[in-house]
Amino acid sequence: MINSKDFFLALDQLEKEKKIDKEFFISALESALTSAYKKNFGEARSATVKLNPEKGTIKVYAYKTIVDEVNDPDKEISLEEAKEIKSTYKVGDTISEEVTPKSFGRIAAQTAKQVVMQRLREAERDNISAELNAKGDQLTTAVVRRMDAKNIYVELSGTETEGVLGERDVIPGEHLEVGDRIKVHIKKVRDSGFGPEIQVSRTTPVFVKKLFELEVPELTSGTVEIKSIAREAGNRTKISVYSSDPNVDPVGACVGARGARINAIIDELNGEKIDVIPYSDDIFEYIANALSPAEVISVEINQDAKTSRVIVPDNKLSLAIGKEGCNVRLAARLTGWKIDVKSESTNEKEELDKQVHEVSNVFDDDNSELDLFDDIEGID
Repeated sequence: MINSKDFFLALDQLEKEKKIDKEFFISALESALTSAYKKNFGEARSATVKLNPEKGTIKVYAYKTIVDEVNDPDKEISLEEAKEIKSTYKVGDTISEEVTPKSFGRIAAQTAKQVVMQRLREAERDNISAELNAKGDQLTTAVVRRMDAKNIYVELSGTETEGVLGERDVIPGEHLEVGDRIKVHIKKVRDSGFGPEIQVSRTTPVFVKKLFELEVPELTSGTVEIKSIAREAGNRTKISVYSSDPNVDPVGACVGARGARINAIIDELNGEKIDVIPYSDDIFEYIANALSPAEVISVEINQDAKTSRVIVPDNKLSLAIGKEGCNVRLAARLTGWKIDVKSESTNEKEELDKQVHEVSNVFDDDNSELDLFDDIEGID
């Protein structure tokens, strides 16, 4: 018998400090110690190690099956021998006896240490994974620790866990250095086999949403609601907001006094432009708002095709379309409608061309009738 009360006291301490049930360790220890015993004292024997936390003992038991004729002494015992131990035994029964070697203490101690450390790492890893999964789509602070050609590795606040910023997760034009403290969006947590692999990002629309929730109390209270976000990281973000309370200006709440709230967000986004759009159930008004900062003259829609034609002043066309089409593209994503932007003069010319075409068709029809009369008059 191995008296290991100190060992079990250590398990109790781990349970309190790490909040890990000691039963989590015991089942693993019994399996590992059984393997260690067989490795050192013979693979052939049917043996198992049992831990008793109440008594503070670790014992090795060998098991043999009662048979009429013994072929394998390590695993079998004759009925005659068995009856010497207990008269009620019969063929087919299994008997056990303690076979704990005196030298097993050192082996048990080494094995137990390895198993406990391994299980402790696994438990802590699982706890971190569970905690981070619970924070899915949340914002957290991180410190840049190292970089390589493709990724930036950050330490997540409150843990010793490493998060990975991929190339597409860094805001274009942003230059991060080791030691920088940044905010990141926890995008995905997965088990890599070597611990949780946390993918974080600064380029998702959710990242912007969480920044607004951090800066705008009206969003967390529910007074103001974010209806939609469209983003091209490093360039521009459009966010539509709404309040059911007529006394609350949702755009003003997000911008803040003298732009304090939105400027804090823009600073975190490395100067990215942000258009805060008032949401409207009126699709004509909503599409016009979405093209901000451009002025809109009129909006026509095709409800079935979910397409719209927007007319803007000539001097606002480039503003409405945006650099490389960014503004109109984001407005389309924000509203869910396809948007075709035309300048006022282009629209007038197209309307005039359409009218001329219609008049031409009328004249073509009239000429056909005249030709018909000419044909009739020509008949003798």
